[in-house]
Amino acid sequence: MKHWVKNGVVYQIYPRSFQDSNNDGIGDIPGIISRLDYLQELGVDMIWLSPIYDSPLVDNGYDISDYYNLLPDYGTLEDLKTLVNELHRRGMRLVMDLVINHTSNEHPWFIESAKSTDNPYRKFYHWQKGKGRKKPNNWMSLFGGSVWEYDETTQEYYLHLFAKEQPDLNWECKELRSEIKKMIRYWLNLGVDGFRCDVINLLSKTPGYPKGKLHLIRGHEHFINGPQIHKYLKELKKEVFDQYDAFTVGEAIFLKPEDALAYISFDNQELTMVFQFDHMSADNFFKWFIRPFKPRRLMNALTKWQDTINGKGWNTLYWENHDQPRVVSRFGDSERYHYQSATMLATVLYFQQGTPFIYQGQEIGMTNPQFTDLSDYQDIETHRIYWLGKRLGLSHKRMMKKIIYMSRDNARTPMQWDDTENAGFTEGKPWIKVNPNYPEINVRNSLANPDSIFYYYQKIIALRKQFPIVVEGSFKELLPKHQKIYCYLRDYDGKKLLVIGNFSDKDLAIPDLNDSDLTKGKLILQNYPQTSEMLKPYEARVYLFD
Repeated sequence: MKHWVKNGVVYQIYPRSFQDSNNDGIGDIPGIISRLDYLQELGVDMIWLSPIYDSPLVDNGYDISDYYNLLPDYGTLEDLKTLVNELHRRGMRLVMDLVINHTSNEHPWFIESAKSTDNPYRKFYHWQKGKGRKKPNNWMSLFGGSVWEYDETTQEYYLHLFAKEQPDLNWECKELRSEIKKMIRYWLNLGVDGFRCDVINLLSKTPGYPKGKLHLIRGHEHFINGPQIHKYLKELKKEVFDQYDAFTVGEAIFLKPEDALAYISFDNQELTMVFQFDHMSADNFFKWFIRPFKPRRLMNALTKWQDTINGKGWNTLYWENHDQPRVVSRFGDSERYHYQSATMLATVLYFQQGTPFIYQGQEIGMTNPQFTDLSDYQDIETHRIYWLGKRLGLSHKRMMKKIIYMSRDNARTPMQWDDTENAGFTEGKPWIKVNPNYPEINVRNSLANPDSIFYYYQKIIALRKQFPIVVEGSFKELLPKHQKIYCYLRDYDGKKLLVIGNFSDKDLAIPDLNDSDLTKGKLILQNYPQTSEMLKPYEARVYLFD
């Protein structure tokens, strides 16, 4: 595997909410360029941009209407070229989002395909006759409801795993695959270094669209890890990605670690790595069925992926992204122990084996905004889930409780740069409300405080680069039955690294760690000024043993 991938740290930017340069209330590429020195100071090596392609924005850019041009709100192709050059000048790389499971229904391909049943672009999408006006099958969309939408013009249905405005592409079509490969080469030739591949394990659908049998998200056994998925990815890798030495990370839903190896094993690497969601289920079933957070459930998921992938493939290490709530609000304590829980969570994750991904604002401990009015949420999924819940008889209060906790907009509020109006994001009206706590939690305050979450993240990144054991070491969990303490040992080249974190708001005694005598180790990182025989609330420590 490439050295810069194993040793690198990725910072995800949600362009719409990062920095607005022209005061229209929407973040843009010139705004990103203006903040590159800040990201360089943090120590990250790669920038991943969420979609910036032209789009009607039904799903905030994951509904692409033109793969070759940018949404004017974000800037021009010249702006993007400047960003690429500025990143490369700093020794940093650019990763773009690659959305190739579906397009917008305003994409020229789909517009053509909907004109007639014999249009050449018809086969670019999944069109099916119904049984009269009855849908072709019982598959359910990941956004709720049926995957099928009726088209009056041709009197057939098209398939959409997400919103009806996001028709799925038909990867069985060779002509489509050729167009996709041509498009990817275009961006690589422009200087892009790699891609985050959106819902990449959904590309292949079972031929004939058989009836779904499983109850939740009915039909998913026919479109998740479908029969031809590995053929399609091998083709992309051989004909495109390998030709440019491109980095790829695939978003893969409902993926078990043992199945992930079919995508990322060093022996047969279709993708560099994948994003998985097991640890993101520690407080929910299928996202919206919320359950109490249990740290042990989270630890088990993290350990399982380390144990299964270690030495055979490469893990991604992430807490947040544009789809997930803020981790300090979710798995920590954003009120009483904001600093301690934010830094503990960073410690126990980012000293594991894999490539760290940091989402914008995570490094200063941004929290969920706690918006109580449905109209404050812009996310299509949030609104569709709300009305689905209402149709099922759930109360407004119950649905708002789910949304306040789990909405994707929790991560999409503007980046909090300072304590001026709109947190320094814009002098205009922001496209989505700013989190009210921006006067306290912001970059300016963080940079002025040597004991801030920002500088703790900076230390973690520096230690990952300083000690090869963090990148290369084996992994062993030491307290697999403990409900509140996560402790593991890394081992490499005669050295050992011990990481321990307290997931509770109580003082806890450190159990016997067998041959790992903490008094013989060098404490290289901690989030409390003094340590003792007890772990304080949300305390984290890292020991190095020679």
